[in-house]
Amino acid sequence: MGVVMGELYGDVVYNLLMNEYDWYAQLSKPVWSPPAEIFGLVWIVLYALIAFSFGKVFYMAWRREVPGYVVWPFVLNLVFNAAFTPLQFGLKSNLLAAADILLVLGTLVWGMAAIYSYRRYLVYLQIPYLLWVGFATFLQLTITYLNR
Repeated sequence: MGVVMGELYGDVVYNLLMNEYDWYAQLSKPVWSPPAEIFGLVWIVLYALIAFSFGKVFYMAWRREVPGYVVWPFVLNLVFNAAFTPLQFGLKSNLLAAADILLVLGTLVWGMAAIYSYRRYLVYLQIPYLLWVGFATFLQLTITYLNR
């Protein structure tokens, strides 16, 4: 269900902002910036991992297997993750997108730390997400710098 919702959100946002990709295409980017097609493929895998692991955290909180506050970094991560595309492409703001991706990275690390003592395997499932967000953060900060 989470994967479907993530893909649906991505499709809606993509279609609404499709003409804004011309703006993004003209931005200066580092030579190591991956082709646009890679992003969609990576996010399909990541959405599945996020849906399973975040869903498990929410379920554990609902069953009171973990304290309720453990859920907060995961909720905030979803909010900041969902905000990135509208900030980057809707508002055409590299600076806001850079600030947002730092919040995505921060809440992800916070969430991994929060759940570690309860279910380590959920932390391990988030490692690909952490690696991608780390790379995406560096990429976004570089794009922001190059286009200041």
